[in-house]
Amino acid sequence: MTRKATLYRMVMPDHLCPYGLKAKWLLEREGFEVDDHHLETRAEADAFMDRHDIATTPQAFIERERVGGYEDLREHFGKSTREEGETSYQPILAVFAIAGAAAVALSWGAFAAFRPLRIAEWFVALSMAILAMLKLRDLRSFSTMFLNYDILAQRWVPYGFVYPFAEAAAALLMLSGALTFVAAPVALFIGSVGAASVIKAVWIDKRDIKCACVGGDSAVPLGFVSLTENLAMIAMGVWMPLKSYLL
Repeated sequence: MTRKATLYRMVMPDHLCPYGLKAKWLLEREGFEVDDHHLETRAEADAFMDRHDIATTPQAFIERERVGGYEDLREHFGKSTREEGETSYQPILAVFAIAGAAAVALSWGAFAAFRPLRIAEWFVALSMAILAMLKLRDLRSFSTMFLNYDILAQRWVPYGFVYPFAEAAAALLMLSGALTFVAAPVALFIGSVGAASVIKAVWIDKRDIKCACVGGDSAVPLGFVSLTENLAMIAMGVWMPLKSYLL
């Protein structure tokens, strides 16, 4: 027997509700035949919300009982949902995954072989470059969030604006292999200050705050992952001049 659901969603000339589309897709994936009602004007949408005493659309009904919007449907079907303000490591793990895959691809493209040392170097440099780009998407927002915990930015506010450019410059110089005498000290400095800031905020002051590592809208918690990022920069800052000396 086909299960049926009724869905009300905004489909207007100037607005197609993305959550309405996701709700329809989810219902169909769960095996429901969807009676899809379009709210085609703002007045029609407002009247619908007033009638049901709700503040948002889409709204799904199953067996004539209102389930709610897209997130409510996910919860109804036993799927994971994300609460407002909930922390997540997904953004930083995505950065590391892409940087790692790119480093492996570059090694194969350049040498037709997997060279672990070069892969590790490129992985750190690419991670830094991607993270710098994410910070630079909204520099003001990043610098504000950065002030929550960075010990240097708290003493010299412009450092929050300088940091992403310094990180990007060090990363690009590392990738090119040029100007090691510039890239290494920069990586060593920002990595050391960053590591000290994380240790102080998380393990000394016992603060539960978000990391600005992927930008000012980050949901990544400040902690071990943030410390690892800074330790990797310190390692590269030490390794680059040492490599030039040894090789």
